[in-house]
This record gives sequence, structure tokens and C-alpha cells, in this order.
Amino acid sequence: MSVHELPRPSHKAHIANHFINACLSGALRRGACRDTLLHEASIPVDWVNRPEMLLTEQQLSDLIRAVWRFTHCEFMGLSPSICRRGVFALMAELACGAKTLGGMLRQSARFYRAVTDDLDIGLDPDDDASLVFYSLHLKHDGEDPDHLLQEFMLLMWQRFASWLVGQQIPVASTSFAYPTPGHAASYRAMFLGELLYEQERCGFCMHPRFLQLPIVRNASELDSFLQDCPAVILRRPVRDSSLQTRVKVLLQRHDLDSMPDLEDISRHLLITPRTLRRRLQDEGTSIRMIKESLRQDFAMKLLNNEHLSIQEVAEQTGFAEPAAFCRAFKRWTGQSPMRWRRTSAVQ
Repeated sequence: MSVHELPRPSHKAHIANHFINACLSGALRRGACRDTLLHEASIPVDWVNRPEMLLTEQQLSDLIRAVWRFTHCEFMGLSPSICRRGVFALMAELACGAKTLGGMLRQSARFYRAVTDDLDIGLDPDDDASLVFYSLHLKHDGEDPDHLLQEFMLLMWQRFASWLVGQQIPVASTSFAYPTPGHAASYRAMFLGELLYEQERCGFCMHPRFLQLPIVRNASELDSFLQDCPAVILRRPVRDSSLQTRVKVLLQRHDLDSMPDLEDISRHLLITPRTLRRRLQDEGTSIRMIKESLRQDFAMKLLNNEHLSIQEVAEQTGFAEPAAFCRAFKRWTGQSPMRWRRTSAVQ
């Protein structure tokens, strides 16, 4: 299974029972009837006191929708401010006008800073960092004691961003501005990358090159995505435990022209170089092949961005000279980058 595959719907009950009360708390403070909301989500009332009963993605999605309807608020009554229903959809429509993932993230930050004072959102301005941090930090915590809204905001941007570019973004780490919660086991299934607790702000990190990925979705696809919310947000990310995928995840945290070598990767994975080489060979690959695959995949993504020249694509893919990039690309695909771009545009 490819590391770039996006989450798919699951009909299996796998979501912790904890999220029932966490989801209901804001609506109950505003006078909602618990039994009515649970009935709308096809969740038996007695499950509230049965922690062993797991939820399906659809049940939790329907419960969130029921809470949205009652509170008239996309923040589910878990924030001092009200975020009217339809705000995320409006942001998504505007953000889809961006050409790249970075443009979308900046656009969504400007939008939410304009509609609420309760969210610290945006890319950190530190251009010298090896990773970029996207802040999604709720400034309050008293009305969201179970951190559900904070968790949902992080999930929403990670899932939406990945969907927009048509691949699962390799998030390097997700940060939480609170201690490890009692339901932290759920986080390992929800979020990708390293999980960092007791941080200054909530948000997530990625390599800056992924900001250049082009938006590949259209308005019709966006309508379908929004109609499927929040179920599509709750889907677990695709995971692959193979060694080559672990190596890919590590390499994706580095510039494509300075990826670590066999010895560095071995030290990080706590495997001897000889064992690493042999196990990758058993999986039909090698460090060189994995690096080539990452460069090829990223180059093909960038070539879909018509605003980038071949030279710019070559530089961002880790090649010092456009001629070297063109030779490598023809070796990968049998076509020159320019011809591949034209063929891809027609298709």
C-alpha cells in the first residue's frame, strides 16, 4: 500500500467511546437533550456509560452533525465564540482558488483570522527552519476540557490539505499545547508523524517543499468533500509498516538534494547498515531507488503546476542543473519533462 494513498471510509467500529461525551459536552451546556442527539446518531443511550463500546466513523460523524445543528456552531459549543455553520465551506471555496498547498494554507489563515479571534492560525515566518510549522492553536481551553475541538481542527486541516493535493502529506510532527491526555492511544491512530505534548502551541510540521504541491481538486469535487464532512475528516490515515515506508518518511523530512545516506538512516532506525540494505533488498528496493522514487514523484507533482518552469522544478527536486534533471526524468518516464507536462495537461 502506498504511503501517498488517502484515507478510505471504514465501517468498522474503531473510535474510542471517550468521544461521545467529549462531543456532547458543549451542546449539553447549552441545554440540549443528550438522548435526542444520540438517537440522531444511532448511538444507544447506555453506551455513554459503557467505555468498551466503540464507534464507527459514521456514528461519530452523525453525532457531530447533530451537535452542529443544535448549537448552530461549527465549534460545537466548545468555544467562547460562535463559528456559524458554513464558515468552513466558505473558506474551502476561497482557498481552492489558490494554486498551491502553501497558498491554500495562507489563504485559510487569513480567512479565519478575519472571522474569529479565538484561533491562532498561520505558517510560522521562520524561513531558516528545516521544517515549517502551521499553527492551529485554540486560545481558550476552559470550554473544551476534553480537547475535542482542538483535535478536530488539527485533523480537519491535515485531512483537507492532503485531499486538496491528492496525496497524504507526510506530516513530520503534530504538536499539542497540553499534557498527554488519557485517550492518547487514539492520537496514534488519528495523527501522523511524531506526537509532541506540552508544546507552546498546537499545530503541525512538514518540510517546506510540500507547500509547492499544486491543488488538484475542482469545485465539483469540493462539493462532494463538503457533503461527506465530517466523516471524511474522521477517517484514519493510511499506514504502512514496511521498512521502505519508514525510510521514505524519514527522507521526506530533508531537502531532496541533501537526504541522509545509508549510515545516517541506519543510526536513526537503530538498524545496522548491512541489515538495512538486506531488508530493503528483500522488499525489492534500495536507498537509491527510494530516493529516486521521491524525486520522481515530487517532480511529477510540480510539473502539474503550470506556473513553474522546468528549471524551477529541477532546482526544487534537488538537481543542480536542468540538463541533469531532464536526463533523469526521461530515464524515469521515457519522456522529457516538457513532453510529459503537455501529455498530462491533455489527459
